[in-house]
Amino acid sequence: MLCVVSCWHRVESLGALYLSAHTHLLPVVTAHAGRNSYTDGPPLRNEMRLYSFRFGCVLAILSLASISWIISIPSNEGSAAPDLQTLYRRLLAAEEQVGQMGRDFRSIVERLKNMSRAANAANATNATNATQPSHNISTANSTETIGLQSKHAGPQMFLQPNIYLYLPHLRLHPDSLLPNVLLGQGRHGVSIVLGIPTVKREKQSYLISTLGSLFYSLTASQQQDLLVIVFVAETDSDYVASIAETIKTNFPKQVQSGLLEVVSPHQHYYPDFTLLRETFGDSKDRVKWRTKQNLDFSFLMLYAHDKGRFYVQLEDDVVAKAGYFNNMKTFATLNDSEQWLFLEFSQLGFIGKLFRTGDLPMITEFFLMFHKDKPVDWLLDHILWVKVCNPEKDAKHCTQQKALHKKGYKPSLFQHVGLHSSLPGKVQYLKDKDFGKQTLYQVHSNPAAEVSSSLKHYQQHSLERAYTGKDFFWALTPIKNDYILFNFSQPINITRYLFRNGNVETSADKFYNTTVEVLPSNASARDTRVAASPSYYRESDKGFIIIGAFVDGLAAGDIEESLQPISALRLLVHSDADVWALLSEILIQV
Repeated sequence: MLCVVSCWHRVESLGALYLSAHTHLLPVVTAHAGRNSYTDGPPLRNEMRLYSFRFGCVLAILSLASISWIISIPSNEGSAAPDLQTLYRRLLAAEEQVGQMGRDFRSIVERLKNMSRAANAANATNATNATQPSHNISTANSTETIGLQSKHAGPQMFLQPNIYLYLPHLRLHPDSLLPNVLLGQGRHGVSIVLGIPTVKREKQSYLISTLGSLFYSLTASQQQDLLVIVFVAETDSDYVASIAETIKTNFPKQVQSGLLEVVSPHQHYYPDFTLLRETFGDSKDRVKWRTKQNLDFSFLMLYAHDKGRFYVQLEDDVVAKAGYFNNMKTFATLNDSEQWLFLEFSQLGFIGKLFRTGDLPMITEFFLMFHKDKPVDWLLDHILWVKVCNPEKDAKHCTQQKALHKKGYKPSLFQHVGLHSSLPGKVQYLKDKDFGKQTLYQVHSNPAAEVSSSLKHYQQHSLERAYTGKDFFWALTPIKNDYILFNFSQPINITRYLFRNGNVETSADKFYNTTVEVLPSNASARDTRVAASPSYYRESDKGFIIIGAFVDGLAAGDIEESLQPISALRLLVHSDADVWALLSEILIQV
């Protein structure tokens, strides 16, 4: 009789286990039943009702079978005892099986809760962007899909697995992964994307010089195949807006064409840095600096990962070697079939590291996983160790394997020039020895001429040295009616001219509102040509004719036969400038 009572208790416990599991499910199903914006809502509720029904049927059948067995047992106690013991053992086994089913069921409920949280984040994001074009938010297993809204390019998406595990504070602000796109045209499909994070510095900012260096030597076709993203890694909206305005003022054509984008993070993107532990003997300020750098690189890489074929990480205080774009693209394309994690175009830190954009989600997840623990360049090396090093081999073998997966290019294409680090109080004198000497001017064999100028040159950078190919011409700030004059002792036929402003180190020093003018030796031919084409040729003073002007730092063109021979050529400034002027190339071709 005691065995029968025990069996009944086991049956009751099975029923209680089912009710407990079903109770865990009710809040999740109820939450989804009232949410219309969740894309998979109705199918999910139907599926969960089906699961509940199936579990109920299984447990009911087990219970009925148990009762039937008990009822069918004869009343003869002597013969019933062995059968009841067998039944008791079976019920114990059934309880264990149902217990496992219950654990599995609770696991499913937990997954549904996680999906519910993702749906809540999606609803908040949709509410935030109610006035913007709609976009879908989907969830698949462990991957969180984050929507990015750009006021220029419309919806953009990137995927980051498990991001809420590494940055749990983001759950409180579902829109904190939406970048603030200040400037940009939504360019995609380029060969190379350059990522440049920049922060507020206590001393000097090098950002504008860095951008000028990157744009200086690009051809028109290269500008179409490149995207430069500046990530202003600050949450001070006034400072971010000022940087965007400065960039737009200095590089309006690059912004308008889509070559240059400026983005910043949401104000809630960063966690509370005061909670960080001090490790490796670093001060609290340094730990905060390196942790924030990990988050900055991760955000920028995720934003850029679907915009091109290769991604290059730079800093905001570098100069680029002329021809860097073609050298990088050629080297990466030639090695694309080989197994490597990144290519190195500089030997310093993280500068000039090129990745396949398809690898960026994996790399950023690793950075986010350990963002509080180590600097970003250490983490990159650890990724290589995990991927290629055999723990059963020695350190030498590991070093050899890592070298095979990070190919270097020489000479280096980027040089670090910043003296004051973004870490307050830190001064660094790092220089890449493989960078070599930078070409600061182009040499040409120009015809003999007497050169003169009203501009005062800086140090040894005189006009005479520039004209003869020994240096570049660097002058103090031009004012209206300043000039540069090339006077030929005998009139000559000039087929082509070219004057280039700036160089890779000083790209902002240009001639503005400055014309190119010639003095034909034949005055009657000059007057006839001007009268015949008044819209193309305009007469200046002293018999000179305007044949061209500086546009974005370059003046170049051919000279018609009707104006030949030429007695003199002149550059004339028509308004006061705000910056110095630099001529890195002078070509007068005869």
